[in-house]
Amino acid sequence: MAERLLVLQTGPAANGGSCVARHEGRVVFVRHALPGERVRVRVTEDRGAYWHADAVDILEASPDRIEPLCPVAGVDGAGCCDLAFAEPGAARVLKGQVVANQLARLGGHSWEGVAEPLGSGAARGWRTRVRLGVGADGRAGLHRYHSDELVHDLRCGQLPDGMLAGLDGPRWSGAEELTVVIDDDGRRHVAVGTADRRGVTVVEGPRRCRQRVGERVWKLPVTAFWQSHREAAQTYSALIGQWARGSRAWDLYGGAGLFAAALADVMGPDGEVLTVDTSRVASAAAEAALADLPQVTVVADSVRRFLARGYAPADVAVLDPPRAGAGRAVIEALARARVPRVIHIGCEAAAFARDIGLYLDGGYRVEQIRVFDAFPLTHHLECIALLVGESAVD
Repeated sequence: MAERLLVLQTGPAANGGSCVARHEGRVVFVRHALPGERVRVRVTEDRGAYWHADAVDILEASPDRIEPLCPVAGVDGAGCCDLAFAEPGAARVLKGQVVANQLARLGGHSWEGVAEPLGSGAARGWRTRVRLGVGADGRAGLHRYHSDELVHDLRCGQLPDGMLAGLDGPRWSGAEELTVVIDDDGRRHVAVGTADRRGVTVVEGPRRCRQRVGERVWKLPVTAFWQSHREAAQTYSALIGQWARGSRAWDLYGGAGLFAAALADVMGPDGEVLTVDTSRVASAAAEAALADLPQVTVVADSVRRFLARGYAPADVAVLDPPRAGAGRAVIEALARARVPRVIHIGCEAAAFARDIGLYLDGGYRVEQIRVFDAFPLTHHLECIALLVGESAVD
C-alpha cells in the first residue's frame, strides 16, 4: 500500500489502544495518540469501511501527554507499552471510559468509573513474568506490534530493574522463545522453548516458581499461568473473599486454584469448592497447593462438560475465562443451574461486555463492577463483576 499521510483530530479512546478519528466520513483508528490531539498519521491498514493508522507526529498535544515511561515502545519500536506516553492517572480514566463504552454498546449496561490502581499504583516495574522472542541470530527481543520482528533493546518499562540482565546478545541459537519469571521469593527463572517444539528447558533458577498469597504457596512450572502484576493475585483473591457467599462454590477456569483458596476460606471446612480447569498441569498445581483443604476438589475437565454433568448447585460461581470470554453456552448453563451469585472476571473489555449482556439476558443483575489497571503503560485492563440472580439471598 502506498504511504498515505493525513492530519486528523482525535476523538475518544476506542477498545484496543486506539483513538477514533474521522477522514471524509471514514472512521480511522489511530494508535500512539490521546483524545483531543491534532496529529499527523500514517495509514497502516485499509479495511474498507475503516482504516488503522499510527500517529507519527503530534501537532497539538493533549495535556495528559508525557515523556514516554518506556524507552523502547513507540511507532517504530516495541509493541509492549502502547500507552507509555499517557500520564498514568489519565490512562486509568481512559480505561474506565473504554469499559463504559463497551458495556453500553455490547452489554446493554450503564456504568461509570475509572480503572483502579493495584498496590501503590506504580506505572513501572510491576511485571513478574515476560516472554521474549528469539531471532535467527540467537538474540532475544521484544516483538513489534502485531509482528514477528524483534526489538533487541530489552529496557521495557513494565519490567523491574535487572529482570533481563545478561539475557541480551546472540546466546540463544536454536531457541524460539524465552520465558523469564521473578517469583515471590525474588528468584529469577529462565526457560527456553526451542523452535522444534521439543519442550521447554529451564536454564536458570529452579524448575518451579514459588508464588504466594498470604501464607499459601503455589509451586508452578516456569511457563505456567500466574497473574502478571505483582499485586494482582492478592487483590483479586481478597475481592472474591468479600463477594462470595454460601457453603458451596464453583471455581470455573480455575487454573492453579488461586481463587479456590479464597473460596475455601468463605465456604469453611464443612463447605465444598469445586475448581475446574481443562489443563492437567494447572490442575496438578492446584491439587498440590490446596492439599490441606479437604473441602476443595480439583476437576480436570472443560467448563462446558462440567456444567453439563449436573453437579449439586453452587451458591456462588467464580469465572476467569480466556480472553475471548465465557460465551453464551456457559453463561446460559449457569442461569439454568440457578447459581445465585456469579463473580465474573475479564481481561478484554469487549468480551467482558458481551458476557455481561448474556448474564442480563439470563435474569441476572449487575451488583458491582470493578475495573483494575492491572497492566500499566498499556491499554490492557482487568474487569471483575458481581452478578446476582433472582434466587440470591444476602
